[in-house]
Amino acid sequence: MKKIQFADQKQEFNKRPSKIGRRSLSRSISQSSTDSYSSAASYTDSSDDETSPRDKQQKNSKGNGDFCIKNIKQADFGRREIEIAEQEMPALMALRKRAQGEKPLAGAKVVGCTHITAQTAVLMETLSALGAQCRWAACNIYSTQNEVAAALAEGGFSVFAWKGESEDDFWWCIDRCVNVEGWQPNMILDDGGDLTHWIYKKYPNMFKKIKGIVEESVTGVHRLYQLSKAGKLCVPAMNVNDSVTKQKFDNLYCCRESILDGLKRTTDVMFGGKQVVVCGYGEVGKGCCAALKAMGSIVYVTEIDPICALQACMDGFRLVKLNEVIRQVDIVITCTGNKNVVVREYLDRMKNGCIVCNMGHSNTEIDVASLRTPELTWERVRSQVDHVIWPDGKRIVLLAEGRLLNLSCSTVPTFVLSITATTQALALIELYNAPEGRYKQDVYLLPKKMDNTNTESCQATEMNNNLVWFLSSHQARK
Repeated sequence: MKKIQFADQKQEFNKRPSKIGRRSLSRSISQSSTDSYSSAASYTDSSDDETSPRDKQQKNSKGNGDFCIKNIKQADFGRREIEIAEQEMPALMALRKRAQGEKPLAGAKVVGCTHITAQTAVLMETLSALGAQCRWAACNIYSTQNEVAAALAEGGFSVFAWKGESEDDFWWCIDRCVNVEGWQPNMILDDGGDLTHWIYKKYPNMFKKIKGIVEESVTGVHRLYQLSKAGKLCVPAMNVNDSVTKQKFDNLYCCRESILDGLKRTTDVMFGGKQVVVCGYGEVGKGCCAALKAMGSIVYVTEIDPICALQACMDGFRLVKLNEVIRQVDIVITCTGNKNVVVREYLDRMKNGCIVCNMGHSNTEIDVASLRTPELTWERVRSQVDHVIWPDGKRIVLLAEGRLLNLSCSTVPTFVLSITATTQALALIELYNAPEGRYKQDVYLLPKKMDNTNTESCQATEMNNNLVWFLSSHQARK
């Protein structure tokens, strides 16, 4: 009997790890949200083609090449995903249907930096239907759904993003969105503050024509408040993160469902009987704790805010200090929005096999940089899952390199994102159409009237009288 040789397969197998050499595994840890997200829902994997999108010349079917994505041939798959998302985004689709005739964003040039997913694509196409021109980059290196980016590029959008960007790629993509001849943005839609930071750092003169900033995440909002406190905020900014619809729906219910999805997809862990510590009991922490408790986990909570701590206690969770339980817990989840919540000291004391992940926007909550030392070995298990091995053989399971778990390793509920996306669109309309002097160079919360409008529009496919009033009032002011 002859021995069969699979030479081609062996050669192909040996080629695959070479992609890791192209991207450095040790990326600098900063407050940027380059280090946050990805979507495991993407059918296309960045390992399919080792050629950097920056080295490719791609054009869509109309001959337009003002984009940089992984593979334009995936556009049909992305279009199907977008169509599915539209069915679960009634508020945004209702806004599009009602307002596209009036074009409240006519003349708006929106530069955006968010997660590029099917849900974001529905938002971008809605903004376009309302009259805006859009250029877009991803707010982190792992969240982009490549096929959705392809569908957007095929549809004529200038998109610069792909799953698995390096940090250099990340900033290059943002710069390509902003620095283009014959086009200058007058509105910013940001998630994490990196786009705003880049314009402020590289192109400060652009703020002379920018009418406002809409910021979604707690990290980005904190950065805006820092600029405002220092007297360096040049334009009005709308804090979408603290709107009622974002806090009470997206942050809570989105995380309540997606935390389990992310953990299951990456580790296949059984939750019943597991000891879990959740760092932070804000809306994200509340959602995570509720989901894990319902699955039979023993949940501990760390919290420094006295009100949130009392809420955790009243909800039946045991309040602890992290150092009290770090040796015994099976899963550690951070969701504070702070930095250095889980430092090397805690990582050294964790039990063998402990799962460590982050549900906050930035990767700075877990001190991943301290794990990149010669005495520790990193072992890739699967996409977004690493073993970090100590000299004595102990290992922890680190998910998404400390970046946001749900968008890095799974997906998020589309319906909830409809609420947030509609809030963003309404905030853009408000800032763009506001008469001069209404908003000063400061950070504002979304007007209550619009918050209520968004919530009510999710309850039916037709817009209610509040939105009719809102749009007609803008028409009257023009």
